[in-house]
Amino acid sequence: MGKILRVDMSERTVKVEDVPEKYKTLGGRALTSQIVYDEVPPACEPLGPYNKIVIAPGVLAGTNAPSSGRVSVGGKSPLTGGIKEANAGTPVSQKLGRLQIKAIIVEGQAKDGSYLLKLNKDGAEFLPADDLKGKVTREINKELFGKYGEKVGIMTTGVAGDYKMSMAGICFNDPEGRASRYSGRGGLGAVLGSKGLKAMVVDDTGAPGVEMKDKDLFKQGQKKMVEALRSHDVTKPGGALNSFGTAVLVNILNEAGGYPTNNFRTGQFDDASKTGGEALAEAVEKRGGGTMGHGCSPGCIIRCSNVYPNEDGSEFTSCMEYESVWSLGANCGIGNLDHIAKLVDQCNEYGVDTIEAGVTLGVAMDIGIVPFGDGSGAIKLMDEIFNNTPLGRILGNGAWFTGKAYGHTRIPVVKRQGMPAYEPRAVKGIGVTYITTPQGADHTAGYTIAPEILSVGGKVDPLSPEGKIDLSRAFQATTAFIDSSGYCLFIAFAVLDFPSGMEGLAETVNAVLGTNWTVDDIPKQGMETLRLEWEFNKKAGFTKEDDRPPEFMRYEKLPPHNQVFDIADADLDRMWEEFC
Repeated sequence: MGKILRVDMSERTVKVEDVPEKYKTLGGRALTSQIVYDEVPPACEPLGPYNKIVIAPGVLAGTNAPSSGRVSVGGKSPLTGGIKEANAGTPVSQKLGRLQIKAIIVEGQAKDGSYLLKLNKDGAEFLPADDLKGKVTREINKELFGKYGEKVGIMTTGVAGDYKMSMAGICFNDPEGRASRYSGRGGLGAVLGSKGLKAMVVDDTGAPGVEMKDKDLFKQGQKKMVEALRSHDVTKPGGALNSFGTAVLVNILNEAGGYPTNNFRTGQFDDASKTGGEALAEAVEKRGGGTMGHGCSPGCIIRCSNVYPNEDGSEFTSCMEYESVWSLGANCGIGNLDHIAKLVDQCNEYGVDTIEAGVTLGVAMDIGIVPFGDGSGAIKLMDEIFNNTPLGRILGNGAWFTGKAYGHTRIPVVKRQGMPAYEPRAVKGIGVTYITTPQGADHTAGYTIAPEILSVGGKVDPLSPEGKIDLSRAFQATTAFIDSSGYCLFIAFAVLDFPSGMEGLAETVNAVLGTNWTVDDIPKQGMETLRLEWEFNKKAGFTKEDDRPPEFMRYEKLPPHNQVFDIADADLDRMWEEFC
């Protein structure tokens, strides 16, 4: 059945609405993008009153499907100016699912002050939250858990959201209550800040739970998915992700020459071995604290997260993800794990996206504000953001803004969003994804790293431009469906290699929704979401020229392979012309 909560910040009211027929088979990204397409004027000011934030758990959130605790947040991005979806793994998604909340639509703007929205089985309540502004997220979570109990779920923004900075993310708690799980990309935390919604507390005590249309089909699909995830070398217990976290990719990408270093000047980092997943695992063991194989949400069986310890074994920060270790490490020339951990912790505490922060710091270093490799200098720059200084406001608005403020031209962005941790000149399929996804430069939109680097789902030459348009399109379509299901993106490794896993994906979703989708329908459904996103951006003023790489990547050869990005503009245009 389900319901939609419409939260009007202008009037501070919450209306409960029935789910329209057109939304009943949607969840996660498919639902956020559909609602944004239907209700947000494409040309609106992202921080103005007409933008909306949509929070939607995935279809399977709240069920016992493995690794299905993802929540999507959507809106018009103040960073890219286009449609945006960012998702996180967190207990909050499962609590929303069990409360049968299909989506929360946050609209309007508070006329005065900031507020907290408290949700439970009996309804919703607004509470003043001005006292939470200006505080680090760790302190906010401590206060809210102390007040509402340890079993609630929490969503909040940090000071970057308070200041409406374009790299502001939206923070969710992990299973132990840490303020460490982020819908980070695209500046959606700034949109929440503009609306005056500082935090949300979700209490699912006595919740009715997820309605299941076909329990036997669910059990059948669940079993297939569990078996696939527990059999694949990447996702199984004791496998690559479980043992070394996502940072297992550091040395792999470095060896492939696709690990962006010093603001994308080279594809290899001399200190990669000091900062990769193996080094993290060694530090956890040697220091006698922290943990590898940590889950971002209950029910995760991949468990690729971690808790990084101080030298004395006490907790330092969580989580040292591949993207964060890269952006705040190699991209800035920083090879000291403790400096990287401090930068990750600052991002968590201040409420900013680690990818955009690291790309921004890389641009700042390229400009000469501080030198590459200066970990202490980078930490001081992050404090500028927290302190809301003039320099902090420049940095807090992202890599593109920072580069333009200083007249710098080597800015690794697409649609003004910083590129993630894979070099497009050395891994060209992921480059196509960065360039053509409606989301702005985003590796999770179509993770062609699987075949290009890891030989999952086949083997593809990462340096060749051949076939990369079709490869990226196929991955983008399937990914859009996964983002809607509530499953973690990393199930893709298992379902690509084990057909039974793909069947399990379709069957578990069908069991909840009552649909009859086959494996062949998965990319078709995903493509419908991509069409909506592409059409929104077109109405917002995007053109073919927005689907282009940074100019310097066309002529600047990347060591060690000395490659440029050589996929023609006409081929990039073909991505959507044939389907949208």
